[in-house]
Amino acid sequence: HYRIENHHGKVREEHDYLGTTPNGVPVWLDSRYVRADLKITTGLIEPHLMAGYSGGRKVICPGIAGLDTVKVWHGPRFLEHPRADCGILEGNPVHEENTRIALMAGCDFIVNVCLDGQRRITWVGAGDMIQAWQEGVRFVEQVVKVPVPEPLDVVVTSCAGYPLDTTWYQAVKGLTGALPIVKQGGTIVLAASLSEGLGSPEFQRVMAENPDLKQFKKRILGEDYFIMDQWQLEELAKVVERCRVKVVTHGVSPETLRRCYVEPAASVEQAVADCLAEYGPQARVAVIPKGPYVLPYVA
Repeated sequence: HYRIENHHGKVREEHDYLGTTPNGVPVWLDSRYVRADLKITTGLIEPHLMAGYSGGRKVICPGIAGLDTVKVWHGPRFLEHPRADCGILEGNPVHEENTRIALMAGCDFIVNVCLDGQRRITWVGAGDMIQAWQEGVRFVEQVVKVPVPEPLDVVVTSCAGYPLDTTWYQAVKGLTGALPIVKQGGTIVLAASLSEGLGSPEFQRVMAENPDLKQFKKRILGEDYFIMDQWQLEELAKVVERCRVKVVTHGVSPETLRRCYVEPAASVEQAVADCLAEYGPQARVAVIPKGPYVLPYVA
């Protein structure tokens, strides 16, 4: 029999302090892992909107990191860097920092997998935390990168259904995945169920407190403003700075969507028709059926 225990990131007493990184991130990690004789981690490798790719080092940071660590590592000092983006590892400070933190804790062995659209395992890697994970990243890169010849007027996308489209917090991942190929001033049309609403109370609070996203950016760049999950609003701000967003959902009301910095749409068809009426019949449109799992780029 195996004992299963939960990690409580907000309970500092359950973490060990391992020091501070050269970039000023205090490293608090779950004491049970830090003190373990044998450290084996599991993970899923897929594109990630901040760290480039998930899996590998990410199960340690942020997976079992304390809030004091996460709020700095997930803060604007790292997230506002232009390389802190989906599919980017080289020069990505989010990836480089959580790799550094994971190495401070140590990891003896990893088992990571990749999945296809039907959630079937397509690749399994085991061994060294960095080398085995990098092999998985190379495999994923071959199947998720899709070139387009030029930026597009309209991108229609989704969050690939359950579980990523159950909340607005998670649905942001579908938007950021489409961002590399939409024109400045273009439109992303997102379909998501939002069956569980907007997300955590903290995420709802940070949106309620910051109706103006430009002011929000100024606040988080200050030293004394922090709300859990603010990093997802920071990612959403990058999207709405570049383009408009129309959302098709039955999970929340149109009034609620407007408070989320986006426009409600009755259907995908109507949203696209409205865009074509605005941009003209020569407008270029792309469809990404499963947004978070595709890395489109302008070739």
